[in-house]
Amino acid sequence: MKKDSPLWLVGVFALLTGIASAQGGTGAIAPEKPGPPCAATDPFVIGGLVVDITPKKDGSLDLRSVKNPCISGVALQIHWSDLEPVQGKPDWSKLDELFAAAESSRKWVHLEIFPGFFAPAWALQGVKTEKFAIRYGPGRGTVLSLPMPWNGAYLNRWIAFLKLLSARYGKSPAFRLMAAAGPTSVSVEMTLPNSLEDMKKWRAESFTARKFKEAWQKVLQVCAADFPNQSVSLTVGNALNINDQGKIHPGEGVRTRQAIIDYAMSLLGRRLVLQNSDLHAGPLNQQPTTSFVMSYSGRVITGLEARCAAELGTCSSAMGAEGDPPRALRKSIDKGMAPNNAGRHVNYLEIHEGDVLADEMQLVLRYGASLFARK
Repeated sequence: MKKDSPLWLVGVFALLTGIASAQGGTGAIAPEKPGPPCAATDPFVIGGLVVDITPKKDGSLDLRSVKNPCISGVALQIHWSDLEPVQGKPDWSKLDELFAAAESSRKWVHLEIFPGFFAPAWALQGVKTEKFAIRYGPGRGTVLSLPMPWNGAYLNRWIAFLKLLSARYGKSPAFRLMAAAGPTSVSVEMTLPNSLEDMKKWRAESFTARKFKEAWQKVLQVCAADFPNQSVSLTVGNALNINDQGKIHPGEGVRTRQAIIDYAMSLLGRRLVLQNSDLHAGPLNQQPTTSFVMSYSGRVITGLEARCAAELGTCSSAMGAEGDPPRALRKSIDKGMAPNNAGRHVNYLEIHEGDVLADEMQLVLRYGASLFARK
């Protein structure tokens, strides 16, 4: 072949291009290497990004987000009254559906079942209750009956339900985390209604820090015994500023909270998970409890739940970037993944369902999942 032949020139170009490519040069575009899987944690191990789901208005579950490859786990938030409307006859259909989806998608499960305001009517029969307004979340401002957190009949009925739950799902490989609850109100957080008017009601009902701590000890003992294959999450919030003598005392809530955490650590050891549910990067209403939980990273498993879905109305402002949901979510993820003084970060972040389903959030989710990748 003549050197001035077009075919000869093409051959030389192909050869030089191949050499440049092999040596990492820029003479050709090398095929893109496949990246790591989006979900950065091992299946069924507590870690990574977790999607928070709740039943829709018709009571059904939208489980599309469970299949998202950037998601490692799924946290179901559901009312006790939705699971056991009739005493001793639970309706397991929603949980069966959840566990089937989680196991087939190889995702771990965190169950967050809300008693308190959302206990079934039968569980409050003969139980001392008081009227309080819901302080936050769906139904905020609605006045409902709340059982006294230490009431024996109420707690025993809740504990009986937990035993049924354990018998049904305790051996599921996907079931990794059970939220401790019972002496609670609107969620699994240990917080109770605490306005000035609320405090008058609690004192009239003979609330004491001792009663509250003993109620939590009872629930934690049951969780430790009935869920031996799971870790147990304690969602941290300040307790009431009422001391053992029933008197209002500044700082008592923090001391009570610490006493409950110390007891949980001594009982559960490495099976204890501390969580806070108010992660956001917005400038308003920053709660010190978020950084408090982060300080425990490395000593126990820790997790944070986003305050709200950045995609939800004006919540992008609360999450840190008004009108820009992806940026708001990323800023909140960065805040939640900041290392503590020991250089450790939380094990998982719970992201609300709306943000996991939104197309514009997928790059942010991939970014968030990458932060959990093992070095």
